[in-house]
Amino acid sequence: MAERVGREQTKRVKGYLYYLGKDGFLWKVPTKVNKSGKKGRVGTEKIKRQAGYMYFLDKKGFVSRAKMRNA
Repeated sequence: MAERVGREQTKRVKGYLYYLGKDGFLWKVPTKVNKSGKKGRVGTEKIKRQAGYMYFLDKKGFVSRAKMRNA
């Protein structure tokens, strides 16, 4: 079960992959389908990572985390 970590909501754009970078900010990178896209930071909220969790952008647009089984 995932738990919401972030308070800032992000609107998804088609053709981009979203991930939480090592710096604690949400980043977007273009997929292979999106040839003209550029990598960029999304939002201003900084999130502190904890070991053993996977961080992602959920369906509602908030940063969430889920406990990894083998970590």
